[in-house]
Amino acid sequence: MSKLITKLSAGAFALLLALPAQAQDTLDAESVVATINGTEITLGHMLIIRAALPDQYQQLPDDVLWDGILDQIVQQTVLSQQAAEEDGRRVTLALENERRALRAAQVIEGVVGSAVTEEAVQSFYEDAYLEGDATEEFNASHILVETEEEAAAIVEELKGGADFAAVAAEKSTGPSGPNGGSLGWFGPGMMVEEFQTAVEGMEVGAISDPVQTQFGWHVITLNEKRIQEAPELDAVRAEIENQLSQQAVTQHIQEATDAADVSRTPKESVDTSVLSNPNLLTE
Repeated sequence: MSKLITKLSAGAFALLLALPAQAQDTLDAESVVATINGTEITLGHMLIIRAALPDQYQQLPDDVLWDGILDQIVQQTVLSQQAAEEDGRRVTLALENERRALRAAQVIEGVVGSAVTEEAVQSFYEDAYLEGDATEEFNASHILVETEEEAAAIVEELKGGADFAAVAAEKSTGPSGPNGGSLGWFGPGMMVEEFQTAVEGMEVGAISDPVQTQFGWHVITLNEKRIQEAPELDAVRAEIENQLSQQAVTQHIQEATDAADVSRTPKESVDTSVLSNPNLLTE
């Protein structure tokens, strides 16, 4: 916004003094806040600009924003009054696009408002996080080697009392070797299928037989397992609201588009390079 944080000019200040006195609590969107050569500017005009400001300006005090927004409107109005009486093609098309976008956004806002209710959020939370089988998580370590023979020899060594972390640090070719082979906590589907299946069938403290994956041969020990606790609703509320919004908007747009009589010019029948020719707007 041009010169947002500037003081009112003497002319603008005099203009404000000339306006009818109104108590702040009586102002509404139709209240006239300025008149420029007979053109009335209302509080509603200011509110629309205020709502569209970038975040860094949204934090400014209202008295500062008032000055900046009104200055901008006054300057734009003075300049627009100097333009041709009839809107040119560029202005007309831009206004049509802006009106279309604003009306579409208004519909979307209503769709989202209807879909994202407290009841819908609670229902989604219960279905996604509270219903169904509890999810198990696993904490495992592994030793990765190239051949089954090497893995089988390591299994025998571990069953003979060797320390798993020490053997992993010495012999594992995987990136977790220096850390004793520790993989930390993981849930279903986070490991390759053969590895995941082996872990899910193990008891805590057990040593697996050699397990082959695309990476080589693994010897696995299951350190711990636990039931994954459902998060609190507030911790996932934003994610749930976003999913509900996306689902509702996608469905509404699809249904509205399917119900509409839409005719498109086939792309193959036009020279799409016309999109790079802004001079067409002045012809």
